[in-house]
Amino acid sequence: MTTSGAKNVVGKGFSVWAPRAQSGVDLVLDGRRIPMERGDGGWWQVDAVSASGTAYGYSLDGGDPRPDPRGRRLPDGPLGLSVVFDSSAFAWTDQDFRGVSLQSAVIYEMHVGTFTPGGTLDSAIDRLDHLVDLGVDLVELLPLASFPGSFGWGYDGVALFAIHEPYGGPEALQRFVDAAHARGLGVCLDAVYNHLGPSGNFLHEFGPYFTDRYHTPWGQALNCDGPDSDEVRRLVLDSVAQWFRDFHLDALRLDAIHEIHDDRALTLLEEMATLADALAHEVGRPLWLIAESDRNDPRTVMTRATSPGGMGGVGLHAQWADDIHHALHVLLTGENESYYADFDGAGVVATMLSRPFLHIGTYSSFRERTHGRPVDRRALAGWRFVAALQTHDQVGNRRVGDRLSATVPQGALACGAALLLTSAYTPMLFMGEEWGAATPWQFFADHPDPALAASVRAGRQAEFAAHGWEDDDVPDPTSAATAERSTLDWSEPAAEPHARLLSWYRALIALRREREDLRDPRLDLVTVTQDDQSRLLVVERGEHRVVANLSDVRARVSLRPLRPSRPDGASAAAEPALELHILLAFDPAAAYDPSAGVLEMPALSACVLGPAGGLEDPTG
Repeated sequence: MTTSGAKNVVGKGFSVWAPRAQSGVDLVLDGRRIPMERGDGGWWQVDAVSASGTAYGYSLDGGDPRPDPRGRRLPDGPLGLSVVFDSSAFAWTDQDFRGVSLQSAVIYEMHVGTFTPGGTLDSAIDRLDHLVDLGVDLVELLPLASFPGSFGWGYDGVALFAIHEPYGGPEALQRFVDAAHARGLGVCLDAVYNHLGPSGNFLHEFGPYFTDRYHTPWGQALNCDGPDSDEVRRLVLDSVAQWFRDFHLDALRLDAIHEIHDDRALTLLEEMATLADALAHEVGRPLWLIAESDRNDPRTVMTRATSPGGMGGVGLHAQWADDIHHALHVLLTGENESYYADFDGAGVVATMLSRPFLHIGTYSSFRERTHGRPVDRRALAGWRFVAALQTHDQVGNRRVGDRLSATVPQGALACGAALLLTSAYTPMLFMGEEWGAATPWQFFADHPDPALAASVRAGRQAEFAAHGWEDDDVPDPTSAATAERSTLDWSEPAAEPHARLLSWYRALIALRREREDLRDPRLDLVTVTQDDQSRLLVVERGEHRVVANLSDVRARVSLRPLRPSRPDGASAAAEPALELHILLAFDPAAAYDPSAGVLEMPALSACVLGPAGGLEDPTG
């Protein structure tokens, strides 16, 4: 059995792809050097008995031993040796878990290191019941790949198979997933396959894992289409398979796929999609690939040509739609600088609630060019687009990492939540959003290399200095205090005003699950009336109405008569009108007169109305 590579388990075989080795490769196993035999295609192998927990590495041409590029455990981080890890030793208890349907899911984005004061996967398990009570379905973990230092966002990981040891290592991830499945929660992992971090990255010594033909904003691009790229792609695909097979994950969020440069006819992304679908059949539950993409290209989530009824797309299952975030952010905050400028026009939110991209082959002032491609709203379901009010990027890349709750009144937060959680999209929350956390979430990165740390610090200051901020205003990203400030305060959810907002989020998610209209993914059936002057929005969702009053004055809103919906979503105009009732109201002073069809809306508040039988005022 192979101990290295994708099958890094207890056994007696080690192999490594090292085509750049000239004179030879030694396995350094528990302090002993064992010469390896050259095989085909740049592979080296040797038989050697090992046990779980044994330290090992590879010495190329007599050099210092390096960790296994496919090593599954790095107890001393990526600058240390690998350790043999037996993934099959874990006693799973999730045999009855049948997976999560993305079509009806609510996602919760979490950074393990700052989700709890403990900062580990095991301490996060202790807060899973909070997520169950909230009503979310899929927990999305920011990257866990091993990186130097102790704290960071995770996007500078350098080991595609190993779990950052300060989070608890690989067994802790298995425990976390098993505990989540026991509570009916799925787990998604943010996986970075477009680059590796700058420190502790030894892959270039083994082989041509990177290319100079493309560049990413964060470092060298992976060699996905050049000479010897077959083995690079194999490394990525084996990593994908590991997460689904050996760690029982339910989804992967693929970071910045627009920076996975690949000019092959059959792209790596298509191969990932094919693999995920095959593994879903193998494990007997749905598996999902969710892309982050800057292209505004619906082909990302269109089915592959080889699939039944295929549309000729890449075949990923869903993608983030940041345009929706931008529109809602401008609506709630009034900010219109930089890339927010194009989202400050009349009726933009009304547009974005019925199509995922603002730029659909139209001019983007931020990019200074046309951008995007039109979306066929009849052919593509809204659930294939992940929408959010806040994300790790959109909060953490602000100067001081201020959340919406730091500047936006709670009533406006409630309006944003209502628009998001009753939308045709797959909603995603960022940890702490549900109670309006008072803690910021700032950019932090622990780089043991002093020169690299100084470079990151200076780069962060220069970025914001260009916008007129003084150096002292920018938190030091290399300071442990910055990560500590970003850690959630779990005394907040039970205290006001946080408890009221948390109750509102819980009620909205429960109503979304109860009322099919509120999760109907048919974008062509969404009707939105937006009055920019009065700051009123009315969203028609089948037999339901979602009303948001973002003004600071009370408003009277006339609602159209409600007709029963036919299966195709059309209104049965000949049938008697249904009577609307307030199902949820953030402010209990809201009142609806069914005879006049008029809703009295307090300032900065939201209501959901529909046929009788829903939930009443959750805030008490």
